[in-house]
Amino acid sequence: MLWVLLAIKGTTRPSGTWLSAFTLFAYAFAFSYAYLNLETGTGALLLFGAVQLTMLGYGYCKGERMQGVAIAGLLLAIGGLVALLLPGTSAPALGSAGIMLLSGIAWAGYSLIGKQSNDPLASTTGNFLRAVPMMLLASIPFVNDFSIDFLGALCAVASGTIASGVGYAIWYSAIRLLSSFRAATIQLSVPVLASLAGVLILGEHLTVRLALTSLAVLGGIGLVLSDKRLANGAS
Repeated sequence: MLWVLLAIKGTTRPSGTWLSAFTLFAYAFAFSYAYLNLETGTGALLLFGAVQLTMLGYGYCKGERMQGVAIAGLLLAIGGLVALLLPGTSAPALGSAGIMLLSGIAWAGYSLIGKQSNDPLASTTGNFLRAVPMMLLASIPFVNDFSIDFLGALCAVASGTIASGVGYAIWYSAIRLLSSFRAATIQLSVPVLASLAGVLILGEHLTVRLALTSLAVLGGIGLVLSDKRLANGAS
């Protein structure tokens, strides 16, 4: 899919770096492995908590600051996410929790590296290509557990081409224009959007808690985005 997009753009030369590819691989592998022993809500809290802390810490070290409305928006968004995901979760296994935290740190690293990309599509293509041999090597210990069926293959192709390939290229394009604080906060929308998609596509129930927490998260993100001092990566 990325090669096709490059061809449409008029170039077939990928770029990217080995460091970006490693963070991409580390995120994907750790995420997949950790979820074998984690509940969905618990895993999401650990993942996005690690992403937030890493990106906010990086932004602070780079001189970015939040004040007033932006701080209130961040707290509102985080509070809404916790209220959405925390009820019903149990204490996670320590090993799996640690692996999920590493996944979040890796994704934050991949996102922050993307802020320096001059050609997001070419960078994403190169990063994916470099990550392939890493993933193949890491999969060797699990080869005896491999299985495949038509529906699983179809879902994997859709996930790889649209959700990952195209989605990550779009994210690399967007993050160049965002401060680390804004980029970190925007990603809090992912669990909410996934929950709402479950209602619209999978027929899951729209509860009062989902509606209220979604408003809190999305409203908080809106407050952060309204702070002009954080625009375009400014301090």
